[in-house]
Amino acid sequence: MISVTEALEQLFALTPVLEIEDVPLIQAAGRVLARAQQATRDQPPFPASAMDGYAIQKADGQPGQRLQVVGESAAGHRYDAPLQSGQAVRIFTGGVVPEGADWVVIQEDVHREGNWITLGDTLEAKSHIRPAGVDFATGTLFKAPRRLTPQDVALLASMNIPRVPVHRRPKVALISTGDELVMPGEEPGPDQIIASNTFGLHAMLQALGAEPRLLPIARDTEAALALAFDLAQDADLIITIGGASVGDHDVVARVMAAGERQFYKVAMRPGKPLMAGRIGASMMMGLPGNPVSAMVCGHVFVAPVVHRMMGLPAEPAPRQTARLAHDIGPGGPREHYMRATITDGQISPAQHQDSSLLSVLAQANALMIRPAHDGPRVAGSEIDFLPL
Repeated sequence: MISVTEALEQLFALTPVLEIEDVPLIQAAGRVLARAQQATRDQPPFPASAMDGYAIQKADGQPGQRLQVVGESAAGHRYDAPLQSGQAVRIFTGGVVPEGADWVVIQEDVHREGNWITLGDTLEAKSHIRPAGVDFATGTLFKAPRRLTPQDVALLASMNIPRVPVHRRPKVALISTGDELVMPGEEPGPDQIIASNTFGLHAMLQALGAEPRLLPIARDTEAALALAFDLAQDADLIITIGGASVGDHDVVARVMAAGERQFYKVAMRPGKPLMAGRIGASMMMGLPGNPVSAMVCGHVFVAPVVHRMMGLPAEPAPRQTARLAHDIGPGGPREHYMRATITDGQISPAQHQDSSLLSVLAQANALMIRPAHDGPRVAGSEIDFLPL
C-alpha cells in the first residue's frame, strides 16, 4: 500500500492539463482562467459622486454658506462646464464630478429654495467622491490560473474584457460495475441493490466544473467492462466504481492488471482498494464499491485530479482545522477520513463509521482526518478536516 500523499503524486503525474479555449464572458463562471488578463480602462473612468447631493468647491463648504445651483450631473449625463466659487451642481450617485469641484455635500445637509442652496449647520467630513481609477486602473492585472467566481466575472466585465481563455471542461465517464446493481427506479432482484455511487459522483463532478457522463452498468464479465470502456473512449477521465478489489468477481482489477496500472491500494480508510492508470488515451481511476468509500475517494482524489485537468495547481484538497468537541481514543494503522459534524466551531465524529452507511455521510458536513497511528486526543485539541 502507498500513502494518500504518494497516491496523489502518482495521480498528478498521470493527469493531463486540458487545452485552452476562448469563451464569452457570460459562459466563464466556474471555468479556470488560463492566462492573466489586463484591464483596458480605469474604473471609474472619471471622479464620480458616491452620494446624492451637491458638488461644490471645498472652500465653499462652510455651515450656512449660500450657493447658486447652476446645473445637474446624473449618471450618464455630466455637467460639462467648470464649477466656479459660489456655485453648486446638483449631482446624483455615479454622476461625473464637475471640473473644479472637490466636494459633495449630501442632500440631507442642504436646504434648497429655487436655484439656491444653503448648507446646514453640521457637514460631513467625507468628500463623497470616488477618484478616477480607485477600483482599478488601465493595465491592472487579473492573475491566472483562477477558477472564476460570479464576482470575478463581474470584475472582468467592468475591465471591458468580453472573452476569456479558459481550460476545456474535463469529460468524465462514470461506470458502475457489478451484477448486484440496478438503476434507481428499477425493481431490484432479491440479491440486488440500487447503484448510488455514480449519482453522487456525477453531482460532485458537475459542481467541480467537469462534464460527467453516466454509462450503463457494467456486469461482472471482462467483455461487459471492455464494452463500457469502448463507450467511454472519448473521455479524458474514466472512473469505475466497484470491482477494484481482488475477489474472484472483481473484473476491473483483472483488466487493469493487463493494462497500464500506476498503483493499487492506498493506506486509507475508507477507500483502500483504489487504482489508477490509463485505458487507451484516457486516464482511469478505479474507486471502491462501498458507497461511502467511493464518495470519500471523490473528495480526496477525484476533485484534485479534475482541478488539475482544468489548469489549477496540482494540490491536495485544502484542509481546515477545528477543535474536538470531546475526547477520542487512538486511531488505526491507516489514515482515516471520518464522517463528522461541525457545530459552533467544534467537530464531532459520527458514532458509526461503516463504509456502507450513506445516511451517516448525508448527515455529515466534514470529513475529519486522523493520521495513521494517531494517538488519543483530548477535547479542545485541533484536528484537520475536509469540508463537505
